[in-house]
This record gives sequence, structure tokens and C-alpha cells, in this order.
Amino acid sequence: MPTLESLAAFWSGPVVATNLIVFFSLFGALLLGLLVGYERSYRGRAAGMRTYGLVCMASAALTVIAGYPADWYGGHVAFGLGADPTRVMQGIVTGIGFLGAGVIMKEGFNISGLTTAASIWAASVIGVMVGVGFYLSAMLLALMSAVCMIGVPRLAAWLPSRQAVSVVLRFAREFKPSEDALRREALKRGYEIAGGTITISMQGGKAEWHFVAVAYNKRSGAPISDLARELSQFEGVESFQLSHARN
Repeated sequence: MPTLESLAAFWSGPVVATNLIVFFSLFGALLLGLLVGYERSYRGRAAGMRTYGLVCMASAALTVIAGYPADWYGGHVAFGLGADPTRVMQGIVTGIGFLGAGVIMKEGFNISGLTTAASIWAASVIGVMVGVGFYLSAMLLALMSAVCMIGVPRLAAWLPSRQAVSVVLRFAREFKPSEDALRREALKRGYEIAGGTITISMQGGKAEWHFVAVAYNKRSGAPISDLARELSQFEGVESFQLSHARN
């Protein structure tokens, strides 16, 4: 039966010191993940700063606590006795990965749910850390995850960024669209068609083009409402669909 002395072991000096080491590892991993995510976000890709930050930080948490098995469970259970906790961790993160995949939705070039999936995975890591007795680190990871999801969008809005718009154009029968012409029209409105994103299909003599247009900078891209109004007047465009690329 747990005693006050055994419970106090979870907050003893050596265990708290280990938790602080874990914290600095988490903080560094978060910053590096945000850096990589910003590059992807700036280029208009689906996974952005929050997704990369959460995954990098949670991965670091699992890795760093594996190096301190002597401090697991408040130091009460020696590593190697009973079931191997590392195998339990592997099963948890693998199973949660399938759960996270279920919330990711893809419609054309538009992908949503990536941050939600990453946050579910991070929550599983928080549970693992609580399970092995790293209470302080678990609380810090939960706090930093919440800050990442709430505060990073504001940080991203302040940093230089480029708006990405997913575009679907359906042309009239027998109309032959020109890629060069589309690129020129995009340039006039402050956008460039991202390389490798053009997909062309043909059905019943009608061409349908899918691509992603990325603004040159935060202020260059025309608002999506203006793009819709102008597209409705374009010769040969029978119908269209515009949506902000998001994650």
C-alpha cells in the first residue's frame, strides 16, 4: 500500500532534477520543430508549425525518458522487473497513430486534421510520462502543447508568410486552357502556381485543372473573394472551387 514516503519519492530531488533535464530537451525540440514547420508553412504545405512542433516535442519526450529508467515510478521499481515498460510504450504510440490517422481529412490538395492528429499523439505521450511517474515533465509537456496549439497561430500570423489557395477549375467543352496563360493571370494577382501541383483530368470533352496557388508574400495575394469574383467572369471557365489550404 502506498505511503507518504513512497509518494514523496516522486518529487524527490533526483527525480525533479531529471524532470528538469527532460524539460530542457522538450523546449529545445519544440523550437527546432517549429523552425522546420515554419519552412513548410511558408511554402504553403499542409503540415505547419504546430504539427511539426508537437511531433518533435513528443518524440523527444519518449526518447529522453528512456534514458532514465532508474527514476521511473519514483525509483521504486528497478528496470527489468515485471513487464518491460518500453514495449508497452511502443504499443501505445503505435495504436494512437492509427487513431490519429482517422481524424485526417483530405479533399483534393486541402488537408485538415494534421494538428489534431499530432495533438492526440502528444496526449498519449503525456499519459505515458504520467504512467512512469514523470509528473512534472508530463505537466510541462501538456502546458507546452497547449501553448503550441493556441499561441503558434498568432506567431505564424506575425511572421512572414504566404497564403496558399487550392484551386479547381472546370472549363467549358472543347475549351483548351493554357498553362502559361494561367500562370500569367496568377502572377497579376500576386500568386504563383506551386510546382508539381497541377493535375489535369478530362471528362466528356471538359477539362478540369487542380493546382495550388501560393502568394509571393503576406500582402501580395488577392483575397479569395476577389479571386472568386474575377473567375466567374473568365472566358471558358464553367465552374470553379477555391479554398484556403489548411492543416
